[in-house]
Amino acid sequence: MKMSFSHLLSQCELLWLLVFLFPFVNAVSKFENYQTYIIHMDHTHKPESFLTHESWHRSILKSLSSSPADDKEQLLYSYNHVMHGFSARLTPSQLSEIEESPSHLATYLESFVKLMTTYSPKFLGLQENFGIWPTASYGEDVIVGVVDTGVWPESESFNDEGMPPVPKKWKGKCENGTAFSPSYCNKKLIGARFYCKGILAAGFDLTKEGEFLSPRDFNGHGTHTASTAVGNHVTGVSHFGYARGTAIGVAPRARLAVYKAHWLKGGVGVSSDVLAGMEQAILDGVDIMSLSLGFNMTSYFNNDIALGTLSAIENGIFVVCAAGNDYYFETVDNVAPWITTVGASTLDRNFHAKMTLENGVSMEGTSYFPESVFITDMPLYYSKDNMSKAICKDKTLDRKEVVGKVVICDSSRLNVSQQIKEVERAGAYAAIFLTDDFSSLSPNEYSIPSLILPTGSGTLVKDYVTRVQTPKVKDMSFMLTRLGTKPAPQVAIFSSRGPSPISPGVLKPDILAPGVDILAAYVPLKFMKVGHYDLVTDYALDSGTSMATPHVSGVGALLKAVHPEWSPAAIRSAMMTTAYAMDNTGTIIKSELTNDFGSPLEFGAGHINPNKAMDPGLIYDMSLQDYIEFLCGLEHTKKQMSALIRRTQWSCSNKSIHDLNYPSFTAVLTTKTRYPLAMNFNRVVTNVGNDKAVYRAHLENIPTGLKISVKPRTLTFTRKYQTRSFVVSIDLDRGFSGVIYGFLKWIDQDSHTVSSPIVAMNFK
Repeated sequence: MKMSFSHLLSQCELLWLLVFLFPFVNAVSKFENYQTYIIHMDHTHKPESFLTHESWHRSILKSLSSSPADDKEQLLYSYNHVMHGFSARLTPSQLSEIEESPSHLATYLESFVKLMTTYSPKFLGLQENFGIWPTASYGEDVIVGVVDTGVWPESESFNDEGMPPVPKKWKGKCENGTAFSPSYCNKKLIGARFYCKGILAAGFDLTKEGEFLSPRDFNGHGTHTASTAVGNHVTGVSHFGYARGTAIGVAPRARLAVYKAHWLKGGVGVSSDVLAGMEQAILDGVDIMSLSLGFNMTSYFNNDIALGTLSAIENGIFVVCAAGNDYYFETVDNVAPWITTVGASTLDRNFHAKMTLENGVSMEGTSYFPESVFITDMPLYYSKDNMSKAICKDKTLDRKEVVGKVVICDSSRLNVSQQIKEVERAGAYAAIFLTDDFSSLSPNEYSIPSLILPTGSGTLVKDYVTRVQTPKVKDMSFMLTRLGTKPAPQVAIFSSRGPSPISPGVLKPDILAPGVDILAAYVPLKFMKVGHYDLVTDYALDSGTSMATPHVSGVGALLKAVHPEWSPAAIRSAMMTTAYAMDNTGTIIKSELTNDFGSPLEFGAGHINPNKAMDPGLIYDMSLQDYIEFLCGLEHTKKQMSALIRRTQWSCSNKSIHDLNYPSFTAVLTTKTRYPLAMNFNRVVTNVGNDKAVYRAHLENIPTGLKISVKPRTLTFTRKYQTRSFVVSIDLDRGFSGVIYGFLKWIDQDSHTVSSPIVAMNFK
């Protein structure tokens, strides 16, 4: 029996042989070598005799001089939707022949993209041979429980290569279910459970939607957050070409336990399922509980996350929750003082596209289009006489006017998601959206080549297109990345702001962490649509306070590994008091939403700094009794208190709610406040640094009208774990609106700086 040699090989293996073992298959000059090029073609030049673009592309290659008999040796891919053209292995002379054709638009030499996949650990200062990573053994044996939409167990982020046996304290398990068996778990993914009784009782038919009745992730959200927090070292990561190389989570040696309690693509969940997952996580023995979810904020005794997390704190579990994505003030979620509440920040990295008009004016805009398209000499369309067309309103663009052109969509009340659908419907080749909301189009919505320009730059484009009879785009290039952008970090445009709607006297959010364009593992189901094709990816970009949360969970795992004796409050305190409030331009962190300086109502204590948090010097510690005292101060009824703390008896002192031993100080004022006003805050700090230390109080950034005093001004410690008390007094002689703030910093002789924001606010 005869068998073709090619039948024994995969297409990739066959291509490898053609490229590396048979380099002289063509009769080409010895001075010419083959290289791979991406050729962009004008699809309108395709002769009607070719039924497909691929047949046309193959014909072009066959017509070249010294072309091989079998064009399979040259053609790699034919593109018809993400771009028009093909990629092929060509000699310089063959390339020249193609470039002489009137149908040729542009050529790109195949390139390797820079290493920059999971960039946020680097942005956080995590290094292999320095700081908290090696000291914490990368979080080894700390167990992180993620309550979310499940997990995709086959992801390389959850491989257990080189990991020791599962910790003996672990009591959890992996459950059977649809497309999931206990065999999918390993020494990395040590637990996987799912909870759906509540969602089924609510009338949702999960199987009808294609959902997995198992811990398997149907949504992608849970896999992404778990990978961000504890993803193991992975090489060869690619997200549609944006990033190739190495990916790694914040605590790559920590263990992962997954509790699926949210369902379907929209992430639908009910509190009964979430609570069941949280309860099991406590029973199983997790060290960290990460919840990138939330419900509408109500009083603590009515809020299931507040209830469940208080129990977790009592069991020594560090709980991290997302602040929410509602961006207005007083929208912050998960505000119970025992929860570490996380806002989202930007990185010093952006994805963009470049455009040059035919008049030579060049500009850059935001773009996540996933292909290396290069557009040249393309007609530019803008409807200056029809406002509906100018803003690309639904069903207004005329296909005859825009097909094959670059369409400008003016700024309007329409969101860019609506505009891109209209531009694509009308058959445009590419689009330029004018808006100052750069987050208005998510990465998976770039279905055609598109870039977003600020309205300021848009004015230049509109001036040009209205003055020239036949305006053109000279060139547009996509898939460009820049590092070191300024200012960074910024408070993400969507990140929910304080004050807390339940207890504004406790500053929320607590801290800021990377939450914009975070690349992590994803479910290899449909991610986005480009042209007529559905694209899938094992790794995807995502944004939200949901993405910021696992960064803090991961840092919590690292701190728990270094300081296993620390309480949840101690871990949070270490993060907050070592956070930084200055960006890479040396000024206070700005808000993307307002393009102005932010405040602690947006960034909390500041941006997380893992290496500094490892050695904070002093901590503001708390136990369950501290939270009981706080709840007593809120004047709950006996029934409400009993529901909250799961006890029928408790004791309370007469402490003020201002005396909760929190690493921040907040004075809440109203229109009824009488001036002059004096307010005291009592605090206790614990020495976790050197045995002997002397800390001196420094007040910074104190605004006019706010007088602050600290007594005593010096704290002297003679041994580790010794405590000292102090009082911060605030005096205001007149009213104000909004928020004013400064910082108290305790600084010792060993370069420890223990920083806390002092905030006064008047929103009523």
